[in-house]
Amino acid sequence: MTTLLDPRGAVPADGPPGAGPGGPPTDAGGDRPRRPRSLTVATVLEMAGAAASGLALVWTVFTVAGISAPFGMAVCWFGAFFTIYGLVCWRLYGPILAKDRMATLGIWAGALVALFALAAVIGYVLLKGFTVVFSGFPHFLYADMSQLGGTAKVTDVGVGPAIVGTIEQVALATVMTVPLGVLTATYLVGSDGLFSRTVSAVVDAMTGAPAIIAGLFVYLLWVQPRHTAGKSGLAAAMALAVMMLPVVTRAAEEVVAIVPGSLREAALALGAPEWRVLLRVVLPAARAGLITAVILGVARIAGETAPVLFNAGGFARYNWNPFSGQQDDLPFRVYELIFQPGRVPVAAAWGASLVLVFVVLVLFVIARLLGSSQPGRSFAPWKIVRRNRGPEE
Repeated sequence: MTTLLDPRGAVPADGPPGAGPGGPPTDAGGDRPRRPRSLTVATVLEMAGAAASGLALVWTVFTVAGISAPFGMAVCWFGAFFTIYGLVCWRLYGPILAKDRMATLGIWAGALVALFALAAVIGYVLLKGFTVVFSGFPHFLYADMSQLGGTAKVTDVGVGPAIVGTIEQVALATVMTVPLGVLTATYLVGSDGLFSRTVSAVVDAMTGAPAIIAGLFVYLLWVQPRHTAGKSGLAAAMALAVMMLPVVTRAAEEVVAIVPGSLREAALALGAPEWRVLLRVVLPAARAGLITAVILGVARIAGETAPVLFNAGGFARYNWNPFSGQQDDLPFRVYELIFQPGRVPVAAAWGASLVLVFVVLVLFVIARLLGSSQPGRSFAPWKIVRRNRGPEE
């Protein structure tokens, strides 16, 4: 039996001396470590020992130096833990598995930091707005702001008009953006000319444009020529669509580009025209990714204030028609409330913030449900279901 040596030439490939049969598992060839599917007891003990050693080291240094900084101590402790754990993995399992575990640890650490920040924001909004929303529930969800005044209580006001305006404006922006964004993405994937490169550069430039630019653009072209009659939910939706378009286009472009070319070629070989291949083959195959692109676009515009501030105008009462008259919106209502004196407007702003988070969450869940079907299944309205006919028919 031939003994394999690791790159250092002195340690057998199945582990260093003393590791025994408990060393890292290998693949079928036995020439490289295989990542386990779950945490083993040895891995947990190694991480716990490295964490305890790093904490003892950092605590000693901070105590001797007389430094009192909890956040800095936590950061230094993680750095010490990361270094010690990497050295332990390198000594026990070699450089390949050590690099893999360090990369995994770094990815998990970054994900936990991002998750903690998101949970902290949502938790704080929930803490501040829960009492407001659920005091006399569901009054806050359907009442308007017409009773807001110096002697008003939190139970006298609500964000019903703002909820209606947010849903209608986001829906209109989505209807205007998604077809145009998907068609633009399809064109960019299938073309490599000067015009397509120009369009791609414009999309990139629009992606980084501030929200206030989109609001001013629609305000100057649509609202100002109509004076006071120009502000409406439609104007706000157009400004939101300007912001949403580059996000949807870029995300849809990446999704359409990874659809296997064999599907398109097979459909073309069967004689299908290009437009039918696009509608019946390419887009159904990329449905889940396109829904994700729409979600990213909705997330980009759902909490924007500047486009609505310039173009919707806000309205304390209900306006169910987004094409005529000023209309309210949740981000705009929060912006208005936080600048008003008194405790009640600020509390109502926290309640509106919680409702906005909930509305966006509901929109995301609906989008996920629509995109969770199997690729290739078509829900197109023009699809004809043919029944099998017997010989007598």
